[in-house]
Amino acid sequence: MASKNDQRIKRKVRIRKKLTGTPERPRLTVFRSLRYVYAQLVDDVNKRTIVSANSLDMDKGGGSCAAAEKVGALVAEKAKAAKIDKVTFDRNGFIYHGVIKALADSARQAGLQF
Repeated sequence: MASKNDQRIKRKVRIRKKLTGTPERPRLTVFRSLRYVYAQLVDDVNKRTIVSANSLDMDKGGGSCAAAEKVGALVAEKAKAAKIDKVTFDRNGFIYHGVIKALADSARQAGLQF
């Protein structure tokens, strides 16, 4: 029987077959661990990370929804500074609720379109 992480990896591969990030519309990929939340904008054509943010540096650390909202706002702010306003959202195999949803909603409110 496959573990939860193995199932997530299978979902991730299935999702990534359909999603790619371009320089004009990079991929906003999200990862959550038990302690922290990470987000980054990736240009798959040139194989580089454009912008990244995480909850490691924040005073309200942890993998909570409050930390995810701050990370979402921060990544959107950095994307605006890099003149990016449209992205494709890659949930990275995670279910779209809780921390992942909070990050996505926060990024949308800060001005990213996806």
